[in-house]
Amino acid sequence: MNITQMAILTIPFGGEPYALEVPDRNLAEVLSPRPSRAVPDLDVAIEAALDAPIDQPPLEDWVKPGDRVLIVSDDTTRLTPVDRMLPALLRRLRAAGVPDDRIACIMALGTHRYMTEEELRAKAGAAVCEQIRVFNHEWRDPQALVALGASSQGTPLLVNRAVVEADVIIGLGAIVPHHIPGFSGSSKIIQPGVCGDRTTAQTHLLSCEGGGDSYLGIEDNPVRRDMDDMADRVGLRTIFNVVMNDAGGVVGIFFGSMRSTFRAGVELARALYGVAYQEVPDIVLANSYPCDLDFWQSHKSLYPAQRMVKPGGAIIVCTPAPEGVSPVHTELLDFTAWSSQDIKAAYREGRLTNGVACALAIAWAMVREKASIINYSPGITPEEKAKLGHTHAPTLAWAVEEALRRQGPDARLTILTHAPELLPIGPATG
Repeated sequence: MNITQMAILTIPFGGEPYALEVPDRNLAEVLSPRPSRAVPDLDVAIEAALDAPIDQPPLEDWVKPGDRVLIVSDDTTRLTPVDRMLPALLRRLRAAGVPDDRIACIMALGTHRYMTEEELRAKAGAAVCEQIRVFNHEWRDPQALVALGASSQGTPLLVNRAVVEADVIIGLGAIVPHHIPGFSGSSKIIQPGVCGDRTTAQTHLLSCEGGGDSYLGIEDNPVRRDMDDMADRVGLRTIFNVVMNDAGGVVGIFFGSMRSTFRAGVELARALYGVAYQEVPDIVLANSYPCDLDFWQSHKSLYPAQRMVKPGGAIIVCTPAPEGVSPVHTELLDFTAWSSQDIKAAYREGRLTNGVACALAIAWAMVREKASIINYSPGITPEEKAKLGHTHAPTLAWAVEEALRRQGPDARLTILTHAPELLPIGPATG
């Protein structure tokens, strides 16, 4: 009797370790971010970055007491330690003579749901919320937005009024490989962070013109250039970005002028998240950690898998998604199972009007057009999975068995333990 030898693996799922068995003979590789040590003292590292800005004088040397200062922070869907970064920034701004009532912090939601008061206090820190105004980017309110014409790519630029009225803008965020602008961070805090949904729709649609693959890990691309142009137009000159490891620890901190600081952060992010793979797998199991909140976040696990998997292969998406597909863009399930070309045509013809949802649905369709998708998620119903064009998996073990049934008994399977943060580098990508 042949006994199948099984490899027992552990992936992070819903904040807990999750044991997974895969037949030894089918397991190709298990890929994770490179092991890295967080800075030993985060507060000391933050102060050191502020002491030595990249291509820019220290804040105290150029910010004036009469300036209106707006700090633009990423939101609760990101792990950036904003509550540790803001107090240090505030001390520097006060040293420059800027009073608290001329400093504010806006949460760059893009088109995410508004953060609750509790979430705002957790993100910025309770003490900071008592000292300065901390508020949501209200992207649904037309009165909160100002039209600034069109960007270099023809994107209509609608941006939060508070950004337009600020004299000094400082962007806070994290740099990690991202399928739309290549890497997150830098000017992404402006677009889509504090722009209107029409602006975000056009940028997202621009990212779907890359010829069947995403811009994941491509530093210079049309989307990044468009974002940089929009950030220039609203006056973002300074960013304060971190690069984090898979445990949520800060590995590097970068402060200074927008482009130079971003380049420095990208260099570290590429070294940390770029993973070499040795073969093109038939199956990729893409675990969504740490982008677990909803599919609007966990879809980021698709693009590294898309980059790696053989045409006609299978992708297993593994995500808790406690908030379902999206608590905001609820109508997108009406068309997410369509082909990418059909969605594009319907948007161009005005039959679909939510450009942001259309753009992501197009990206999701482009992945399905390369490989079938099996979805294991307790937070997404079987009916919702069908509307995504995915196969419902009642268990992760079932998903692996189904993928092997489709691809054959000798199929090779690669596991991405932290898929949204990985940049595959291998035989298919050079």
